Amino acid sequence: MSFEAFHLDPSIMAGVHELGYVTPTPIQLGSIPAIMQGRDLIGLAQTGTGKTAAFVLPLMHRLMHSPRGRVGALVISPTRELAEQTAEVATELGRQTGLRAVSIYGGVSMEQQNRKLRDGAEIIVACPGRLLDHLWKGTITLSSLQVLVIDEADRMFDMGFLPDIRSILKCILKPHQTLLFSATMPNDIRKLVKEILHSPVTVQIGQTLPAETVSHALYPVSQHLKTSLLKELLRKTDTESVLVFTRTKHRAQRLAEQLKNTGCRTASLHGDLSQSQRQTAIEGFRTGYYKILVATDIAARGIDIQDISHVINYDMPETTDNYIHRIGRTGRVHKNGAALSLVTSEDDDQIRALEKLLNTPIKRITLQDFDYTRAPLGRETRPPRPPRRRVLVHNKK
Repeated sequence: MSFEAFHLDPSIMAGVHELGYVTPTPIQLGSIPAIMQGRDLIGLAQTGTGKTAAFVLPLMHRLMHSPRGRVGALVISPTRELAEQTAEVATELGRQTGLRAVSIYGGVSMEQQNRKLRDGAEIIVACPGRLLDHLWKGTITLSSLQVLVIDEADRMFDMGFLPDIRSILKCILKPHQTLLFSATMPNDIRKLVKEILHSPVTVQIGQTLPAETVSHALYPVSQHLKTSLLKELLRKTDTESVLVFTRTKHRAQRLAEQLKNTGCRTASLHGDLSQSQRQTAIEGFRTGYYKILVATDIAARGIDIQDISHVINYDMPETTDNYIHRIGRTGRVHKNGAALSLVTSEDDDQIRALEKLLNTPIKRITLQDFDYTRAPLGRETRPPRPPRRRVLVHNKK
């Protein structure tokens, strides 16, 4: 089946052809017809399966015959990076439609965003906090809203955005179509679905598992040898571009600097960077200038780059859901990818849970010619501490 079967507006189809879309992915095939019929929808699918186009295409088709310069569609996103990329997809697909998409998020000037809004936009892609700022100031109005999309809903709840989402919903007074997309379906989201969606169609593509195009491997190692093992892996592995995940912002920054010192073209991505620094890192990684991006979980859902060959967990994620989202950055849209995890004995619980989810043991690999017995730096050469001498002080009276 081709995209022509959806009977999208010709100007939208021009964008589809320009971007080289040929065959709809399963989530697009299941979602687009129902959305075009005006149905509320719950879309559940693995990351990297084409969810963004699954809602962008039909909402643009609906807006083609609506008044211009008014916000007809609102997409709520959990991260700045995802908001930017969703707006970029809408802009590219709608290049010949005359529809304008604007991304709204914190960390940048409100006035700069106000100027874009004054020029008129039909599609707003926004993070919850900054969107509320604009709604309260009156720089965004939702009086003409036709379609609301809650994207990456499970991530939104993980980040504590539920109160903000409820506040946004109170600002939408007229009937509208609601679409909710997520990789997983925790209880909090089920509760919200019952409150805000009306007789929704549910489109679920497969189980909540990593894509079948991704291979998995574990590399057991002591914590103090992780960086050395990572460098050796990168040296011996044939890679195109590599996304490395760490648990903390400090570790992401430090590890990126250590890899730079070995000659690797590396950038870091974490919450302590400014928005311009984040965009520079992502764009450099997208274009191939940076071959390695070291990131916290801020990148687990905010990066849509097709050619990431390897995802490496320098630190194992705390939950299997987070593992799925991290690994979803590779093996996207039928491309092969590899997920490598550096693990210690402290990760045993996470490994057991992951193997239970995958319903198969994960291969353990020991790297040849790597010294796994090396002690932490300095421990073997540090001289023994001399015994403490007790000094008796006699008080003279």
